[in-house]
Order: sequence, then C-alpha cells, then structure tokens
Amino acid sequence: MRSLSSRLEQHALSAPDRRAIAEGARRIDYGTLWAQACAFAAFLKTSGITPGDRVALILNNGIEAVVACYGSWLAEAVVVPLNAQARARDLEPWLRHCDARCVVHAHDHADALGVLEALDTSILRVSVGAANSGSRNMDWQEAVATPGTLDAPQVEPDALAMILYTSGTTGAPKGVMLSHANLAANVDSITEYLELTRDDSIVTVLPFYYSYGQSVLHTHLASGAFLVIEQNLVFPHLMVETLAREKVSGFSGVPSTFLLLLNRVPLGDYDLSSLRYLTQAGGGMAPAVANRLREAIPQARLFIMYGQTEATARLAWLPPHMLDAKSGAVGLAIPGVELQVRNEAGQVCAAFEVGEVFARGPNVMLGYWRNPEATASVLIDGWLKTGDMGHTDTDGYLYLSGRRSDMIKTGAHRVHPKDVEEVLAELPGVGEVAVIGVDDDTLGQIIKAVIVRAPAADLSELRIKAHCRERLAAYKIPKIITFADALPKTASGKIRRSELQQQEAS
Repeated sequence: MRSLSSRLEQHALSAPDRRAIAEGARRIDYGTLWAQACAFAAFLKTSGITPGDRVALILNNGIEAVVACYGSWLAEAVVVPLNAQARARDLEPWLRHCDARCVVHAHDHADALGVLEALDTSILRVSVGAANSGSRNMDWQEAVATPGTLDAPQVEPDALAMILYTSGTTGAPKGVMLSHANLAANVDSITEYLELTRDDSIVTVLPFYYSYGQSVLHTHLASGAFLVIEQNLVFPHLMVETLAREKVSGFSGVPSTFLLLLNRVPLGDYDLSSLRYLTQAGGGMAPAVANRLREAIPQARLFIMYGQTEATARLAWLPPHMLDAKSGAVGLAIPGVELQVRNEAGQVCAAFEVGEVFARGPNVMLGYWRNPEATASVLIDGWLKTGDMGHTDTDGYLYLSGRRSDMIKTGAHRVHPKDVEEVLAELPGVGEVAVIGVDDDTLGQIIKAVIVRAPAADLSELRIKAHCRERLAAYKIPKIITFADALPKTASGKIRRSELQQQEAS
C-alpha cells in the first residue's frame, strides 16, 4: 500500500514546480505544499503530538486545510475534519468525542473559540488568519515557519488515518474511522475509472470535511493534478467563470450543485470546452437532470456515482457510455468492491427484486469511533450494511430506491420517494423536489411533494398532478403539493427529509 502522503512526496520530489492548488489569487506548487506539510508535522511533534493523537480541523476549504491534513499524517496523527459551518452545539460534542489533542481553526470562528475556552486548556490550538500566539495557542504562520525535511512515514495499512463525522439526515452523527489503506483503496479505484493523470485539473466546491470533498482532493493530488478551490457556490455565475478562466478538465458536484448551474446560469455563454469529466454523487440525480446536464456540456463525460462515508467515499459508478442504456442506475461496483442486494432473510436477491445493499471491499471503514454497538449493527461478517434499498438488473447494474428509513407506507403499498421525485423532475419548471410521507388516519401515510420552482417558472398544482397521472400509478401520485423557496439540506448537499417531516408535524 502506498500511503497518500508518500504519493504527495513523490510528486514534490519529481516535479516540485508543478502547480498543485489555487485558492483565489493564491497559488502553491507541489514542492512548497510538501515543505509546508513537513514543517507543520515538525511543529506538531515538537509540541507533544504523538502518533495516534487526533488533530481536528475546523477550516473551510483552503491551502491551510490541505497542509494541515498531510502534515498531521506525516506526524502519524489522526486527522478529524469538522464541519466549519457547524455551531458550538455540534462542535463541542465532536471535539470531546474524538478527544482532540490539537485543533486548527480560523481565527475568527466564534463558535470554535467559545468551545475551546470551555474545553481542556491543554489542547494545542493553531489559529489560521491572524496572529494569536500563546503557550498553547499558536499562529499558523509560526506553525509552518520552520522548514521540515521529513520522509513520509511507513504507516501500517490498518492504522487509523481519519475520523469523519457523518452529515447524516437522521439521528446523531457518528465518527467514521478510516484507515490509510481505506483512503488508498478509494483513491486507486477512482483514479482508475476517471483515468486521472497529472495533466488533469478540477474546480472543487465540495467541503473537505465530507467524504466526497476529501475524495476529490486526494484523488487529484495523488495523480499530480491541479485543484482550484472555489468558494462562490452562492454566486453560481462566478463558479462558471472560474471553470472557463482556469480551463479545467473536471468538475464535481452533488445534484443541487448542478441544478443551480442549470437553472441559474446560461452555460452556453461560457467556453467550457476544456471539461473532460463531470462527477456526481451525494444523492441521486434524476435522469431528466442528467440529460439536461449532458445537453448543456455535451463534450464532458458524466460519471454518476454512489457511495457512503462508511465506504471512504465510493461504492459504484456508471460508465458514461451506459447512461442511456442504464438510465437511473448508479452503476457497477468500483474496482476492488463487491456489492450484493439482500432480502429480509439475508439472502441475495434475484434480478429486479428490491432489497438492502451490502458492500465489501478494502475501502470499507474500520468502524465507528468509540461506538462498538453502532459498528456491530452495520459491519456484519466483513460486509457493510448500507441502509440503502435497491435492486440489480440482469447485467448486475445497481438501481437505488432510497434509504430504508425513507420508505413511505401508504395503504397496502410501499413507495420509495425517489420513484416520485424522478417523475416530478421531468416536468419543466421544477427546480428541485423532495417527497415525504405524511401521517394519515386512513392510509397510514399519504405522499407529499415539496417543490422549488425554477426561476420564472409557472407551475400549478393541477398541472403537476396531471403530469403525475400520466406517469405514475395512482397510489404514487402526491396527495399534497406545496411550494418552497428552498429545500433544507446538509452541508454536503443532501436533502434533510427529517427536517421536512418535522416541519409537517409542527
């Protein structure tokens, strides 16, 4: 196994002047990135951080977040990226749970500062963005000031490398333990099917504190490619301007990212001819949306992907040339991974029989940090119980129906929200849609659709129901249709169905 830090070292030694990361006007090459990572590792070691200690990062995407990650690995510490948008009520439990010995944070992150004041004063703090030094409080520039000349350590494959707290749409967050071998396996599989090389480049808008953003970061650095960090997701035209200006070969997003571009930006007005590949994960993309995206950027190959944080990032991918033949599928298992769909009895389902998806491979997590009960509930005889429902076809392609917990039980029927959402997404004027079950005295549950209109769209409830009657069985047609300005989402872009349910209950 070649660790990710050893791959970064190789690029730094073989092509130190090759561009690595751009963040606004800032640029850093592979040689400087490696030197700063070595310097931060040396700082951690001299500050008393020992192998296995947890280094928490409360940072938005930026060069410092990357240096801190790889520097921590060079010090043989465990990286814990935390949601930089989170408030104190989440940050404090996470920091206590992982028992962080060092926290790297933005100097003006008020919630992080407040939490750190309430925690153990022995925690080493590194502040990014402004001088703020003290006995246990170090300014970032000082932390990377001393040049380091470390070699990438020979880590054990199963040694803990990272703890990622899931953004889960229901329940309490869990700390997913990923080993160095997990991270390496994920990188190897993705770089193989994306055919990434040192000549590739990508604009990344996905947060590094989630598995998809981590995966984009590490696959491209491991390939010696160039990453452009873009913070302007709120202003989609600026994001597209960056794609055109930097002439990148790739772009990754969740479905809401691409809907934002399709609905808000005249993509035909920009030169996006350099784009070679687009990748989508973080929730299902309706075939109608995939088709719109392919029409808007026809030369780019669209990779539909499926995964989980518990699988480091990725489990399946749909080869772009199969998008029409396997419309709606999330594809085949990535290299090195096995997938099964099992029924309630634990038996492998026949083709087209719906069951729960199980996965096995070198990218499957070690378990949940300090939670053996939760680990035992999802890691069964070497297989990951994903909680996702789906089926395979006769060619082995996987189709997802939704989360097991999302199933709507209406009368004698079982309805997966995705079935209804895909039909609604085909209707012109529908920007985004989420479907949930609403309690009903007669049927148990009835179907409710929450729709975000596309800009200037003229949509009525009658038109929507007429569209559904032509395409859905009667029991799948939403009984309630409401319109909203936006859908509640996690920071990784997944729709929070639980929040919609809570809004309905209140």
